[in-house]
Parts: sequence; C-alpha cells; structure tokens
Amino acid sequence: MSTVLVASRNAKKLEEMRRILAEHLESVEVVGLDDVEPFDEPVEDQPTFEGNALLKARAGVAATGLPTIADDSGLCVEALNGMPGVLSARWSGPPKSDERNNELLLAQLSDVPDERRRAHFRCAVALVHPDGREIVVEGRMDGRVIREVRGSGGFGYDVLFVADEFPDLTTAELSRDAKDAISHRGKALREIAPLVAQMLA
Repeated sequence: MSTVLVASRNAKKLEEMRRILAEHLESVEVVGLDDVEPFDEPVEDQPTFEGNALLKARAGVAATGLPTIADDSGLCVEALNGMPGVLSARWSGPPKSDERNNELLLAQLSDVPDERRRAHFRCAVALVHPDGREIVVEGRMDGRVIREVRGSGGFGYDVLFVADEFPDLTTAELSRDAKDAISHRGKALREIAPLVAQMLA
C-alpha cells in the first residue's frame, strides 16, 4: 500500500480530504502531519494559493520522503477587492480564530448592501512527488456572504457563506455529501485524486 502525506493538522479539513480522496484511491493510506515525525513547517508567505500549496507540499516531501498533498484556500470577497484571499485563516491576526475572522468580516461588510456581497472560495491543491514531479489544480465555489452566522458544520467562513447551488443554506448547514459535491476543495481534490493514483502507480 502506498502512503501519501496530507500536509495539514486541521482535523476537519483532513477528514474532508481523506473522504474525497478515498473515492478514487483505494490502496492508498492518507496520513496527516500529526502522523509523521514533527518538522519545521514553512511560513505561508506566498502571494497566491498555488504558491502556498506548493511551499507546504515541497516541505512535506523534503521532511518525510513521502508524496505530499497540500492545499491553500480562502474566501475572496468582491467588495473587499478579493480579500481576505490568501490571508483568510489569519485575517484577524494571531492566534488563528475562525470566530474572530468571521466577526471581522461581518464588521467590514456591515454597510455593504446584499447585492454587492458576492464572494467565492478558491482552493489550490498541490501534489509533490519525491522524484520532483509536481501537479497543481484549482477549484472554486461561487456564492455570497450573509449577515449572520448560521450552521454548525464545516469550518472557517462556512457559517457566513451561501453557495449559488444552495441559496437558502450556508455551507455550514449543508450535509457533508452536499458540501463535498460543490465545494472548492471537493472540486480540486476530485480533479487531483486520479492524478495521484497515476503518479503512484
């Protein structure tokens, strides 16, 4: 059985990634950062999602020798010129806090009318192999930011984001399967999973 490292400690994100990858990778064991020897993780200082995903995947390969998948994703709000973007997880400053990030986003959009609250989630997923091969794919989910926190599923900005496909529910109110089917990460992972299988064959 082949082993692939997913360079993340976020339990909910890891579960989501394992679930989607498992649909395509039957004989692959997916491990997270807490399953391998600790190593110095890089500072995510790249200006693009693709750059940060590659940075994390390359660090994982260098430290463990395992093929590594890493993602970087975020919320891009039109009224905020595409921010928080690559700064999504750290939008309200250290330490990282979904609650504070959501409060800050609501405050920044407080006087923005509903018709100008368009936004999309973007995700870049990078796969780096120890032999030097690299693949990056992207996924996107379009929708809007609402005015109050709703739902208990998902993580990050899910409690404030309503996707175009489900206009009455936040992505934190969707079932796992419904969210996986439309999410930016789901789209990117489904695209990269067969490529992972091919690379490991």
